[in-house]
Amino acid sequence: MCDYSLEAYQSRPAAVGEKLTLGRFSSGSMGFASGTVCDTAVCIPVESKLLLEGIGEATQREHGVGAVEEVVMTRLAGNLYKDAVRFSNGAEMLLQRLDCGLTAVVMTLGAELPEPSIERPAAHALELV
Repeated sequence: MCDYSLEAYQSRPAAVGEKLTLGRFSSGSMGFASGTVCDTAVCIPVESKLLLEGIGEATQREHGVGAVEEVVMTRLAGNLYKDAVRFSNGAEMLLQRLDCGLTAVVMTLGAELPEPSIERPAAHALELV
């Protein structure tokens, strides 16, 4: 998933095992990119697990987390920006509030939503009398 604020940029889906960098795009929006140049947004689905490295001291104190944490991608409603992470202690934080340069290793990709199933009526057997 890529925040709507990054729609103006080229994007591609993330891959398991990939190491990404959180950076500020020229629009001012924060997002994940591969490498240090923010020209292509790397989209990470909701419920994907990441290993964040380089979490800043202010964030560590505010949310009771360490410099390295396993997080889950989520979306927060009611904000201009939506992309966020949920720490194992339940604290949630918008990507926009994390430190530039933080790295994330994609551990798992979130499950795709299943396609709605079409329920068909059961076939009735004809009884011969």
